[in-house]
Amino acid sequence: MSQSVDLPNVDEFLQELATIQQAGSKRIAVLGSRHVPITHQHLIELMSYALVLSGNRLITSGATGTNSAAIRGAMRADPNLLTVILPQSLSRQPRESRDQLDQVMHLVENPANDTLSLAEASALCNQEIVSRCQQLICFAFHDSHTLLKTCQDAEDQRKLVTLFYFD
Repeated sequence: MSQSVDLPNVDEFLQELATIQQAGSKRIAVLGSRHVPITHQHLIELMSYALVLSGNRLITSGATGTNSAAIRGAMRADPNLLTVILPQSLSRQPRESRDQLDQVMHLVENPANDTLSLAEASALCNQEIVSRCQQLICFAFHDSHTLLKTCQDAEDQRKLVTLFYFD
């Protein structure tokens, strides 16, 4: 009796295994909802701190909530290992975000997206972030359509995706 092997699944499994076992630093993206309880933000900050302290490069966006917590953790560990990619120009970010973002050494603005809605600009920004990372850690709600689409896109690109749900 012959067995058929689903090669794309084998390739996907081997890619994930290689990413998990990779020694040394990785490029890890942390993305998530803006609406995060403060206790969850502390956990995200601590996780980001530990990831960067371990030598990983962290990539995130500039929104409040999850991304802001990731920035705080990475900045405490090693600001040089943090890259923040904004969906639009810095001037379009909320005041509370701009104060934090002014401290980021590796800040990428996307002023060409200033005419787009925030949802459209965020989707493009998330695509850029995923293209730069090896692994995505995402914190979302079940109705966070943009974030869930980002996770699916990352999986389609054979990135290792860890998705945490708040609800």
